[in-house]
Amino acid sequence: MTTGASRAAESGAADSRATGSGTTGSGATESGAAESRGDELRTAEFRAATAEETRTLGARLSALLGPGDLVVLSGPLGAGKTTLVQGLAEGLKVRGPITSPTFVIARVHPSLSGGPALVHVDAYRLGGFVEVDDLDLDASLEESVTVVEWGEGLVEGLSEDRLEVHIERGAEDEERLVRLAGVGPRWSAVSLA
Repeated sequence: MTTGASRAAESGAADSRATGSGTTGSGATESGAAESRGDELRTAEFRAATAEETRTLGARLSALLGPGDLVVLSGPLGAGKTTLVQGLAEGLKVRGPITSPTFVIARVHPSLSGGPALVHVDAYRLGGFVEVDDLDLDASLEESVTVVEWGEGLVEGLSEDRLEVHIERGAEDEERLVRLAGVGPRWSAVSLA
């Protein structure tokens, strides 16, 4: 996913970081993005200065996603998880609007372009694995892109392959630090940078 800015450095260790940083074309900055080789975790980091840049990053990430992909979003309240999903939805060309499904728990957004549907889940109010299982997310997992906000520690059992996205607030008001980690064989050959 490089866009003429600094390319993520490749290394053998998941926790090593590249020294360069630059803009991604969306205004979001690749900051110390890193990738590992083989079966190890593949990671990348981005900075987005505004909510619009967070949406643009989501749209760029959507190009990596296809049917069967599970995305697990984590971060504090107000970090921008739903904002990132709005960008994913725009890139996937699904019917909206994309709002936080906190009280609905899960929404299915059908494709407008023949691509996969987006299943957008908010696990914030779920009490555990039994309530996740009650949602039957595995029933549509293979043909949809499934994105679960607050899913860390709850939905990893749905698939051995997943893209974990952690969003933190930055130093500035709208700035966000977005960390990606590709887990499993599906992500072993995918460049997240």
